[in-house]
Amino acid sequence: MIEQLQLLSNQILSQKVPDYKRFLFSEIDFNERLIGILGSRGVGKTTILLQYLHKVYKDKKTLYIMADHPIVVQLGLFTIADEFQKKGGELLIIDEIHKIKSFEVDLKLIYDSFFGLNVVFTGSNAVAIDNAKADLSRRAVIYKLPVLSFREFLELETNEKFEALSLQDILTNHTLLATEILSYVKPFVYFEEYLKNGAYPFYTTSKTSYIQKLLNASMQILETDLPMIYTIDHDKINSLKKMMIMLCQSEPYDINISKLCGAVELNQRTLYKYLWILQAAGLIRILGAKSSGVSIISKPEKLYLDNTNLFSIFCDSAKVGTIRETFFASSISYKHNISYPKSGDFIIDEKFTFEIGGKDKNIKQIKHVEDAYIVADDIEIGIDNKIPLWLFGFIY
Repeated sequence: MIEQLQLLSNQILSQKVPDYKRFLFSEIDFNERLIGILGSRGVGKTTILLQYLHKVYKDKKTLYIMADHPIVVQLGLFTIADEFQKKGGELLIIDEIHKIKSFEVDLKLIYDSFFGLNVVFTGSNAVAIDNAKADLSRRAVIYKLPVLSFREFLELETNEKFEALSLQDILTNHTLLATEILSYVKPFVYFEEYLKNGAYPFYTTSKTSYIQKLLNASMQILETDLPMIYTIDHDKINSLKKMMIMLCQSEPYDINISKLCGAVELNQRTLYKYLWILQAAGLIRILGAKSSGVSIISKPEKLYLDNTNLFSIFCDSAKVGTIRETFFASSISYKHNISYPKSGDFIIDEKFTFEIGGKDKNIKQIKHVEDAYIVADDIEIGIDNKIPLWLFGFIY
């Protein structure tokens, strides 16, 4: 039966893949024996697999399999890996591994048994590898793939190349950096489109059906992926959907936990559990007074959707302030710890405080805070401690 999988793999290899490579492609060390790429549906995990497959298939004997294929389900991962390596197989690529029950055990056995076989797999953002069975975390090198950054969106739209910027570079040299970027592109020509329809790479295939595809992907996360990974009763799926709608309609400051519990018919303990699951799935972002630990789940201070595009499918509209804060949090949280400060909107890495607003925003609310900055929308270039919002879209 493995021959049928090889035929399917060859057919997939014959298909054209996008030329544009997301930033993570160049950061992955493909020499590692066991690699995982986790992320939400639609962020481009499968595309990275196929791009790598196209790069190495002439030099390595490869096999690409989809985890939910009937033959894969029938034979199991270990048997497939065993048969493949006996035939000289060198690279096994597994897409959507979270669809296989107890995949962690199979991967551990494969890793410990076949030293000449490299394995690369993708999985849902909600897969908790660090706490997975079989102590997989010390064997697998795990990469997280977020949604498209504004920088990547600009590259796709303009065919220009832009370097990613470190947070420190932005804080200390933002005026010069913004000026250099503006010599190539006018960010506000593209910024509003990105906020509405540019966070997922599949926007490039059909902009007219983008929102429908995003809705379908989000529903698959809620209805299929999460029940597959966590113990969630089928009748609670609607509660998750109601939570997403309520969070979309509310201001981050206005979240009333008691009201939310009543609306979705969950007790507080279960509500907090489901909020954590939604965050793990890449649908929401929880801000607590600390950047990590149990308290961030037991007492959320502010709740955001994961990215600005999700407003288009879970509610009709959002206030501009919420959009700005969501963009900032989405852009910066991939590389930095983000939490709720005593003053301002965000504190990053427990050091830098940021207040988000429009072009007229001043430092009044954070004037006595050290390492504090204004992040202003509707300005192309900033000055001193006032930095353009769009520039944080270049963090990755």
